Amino acid sequence: MTTNDDRRQVGELWIKIDRDLCCGFGDCVDDAPEAFELDGENVVMFVDPDSTEPERLVEACRVCPVDALSVWDSEGNELVP
Repeated sequence: MTTNDDRRQVGELWIKIDRDLCCGFGDCVDDAPEAFELDGENVVMFVDPDSTEPERLVEACRVCPVDALSVWDSEGNELVP
């Protein structure tokens, strides 16, 4: 089974949204509304993550209760979940 992923490099970070896991809680949107929003299916999507400070972006991903957001640093170390 393949997942419906959206990956993006943001500065030195790699962010992955697993759209199959997202349940639309919106905690990431609450923490970083300039970076994320919920689409018409109530699934998180990127808006402008480059405009968000890296620490806030990582924290916005960390608060996802279903681990639909993953973050890696430039060396491939997983930071979230």
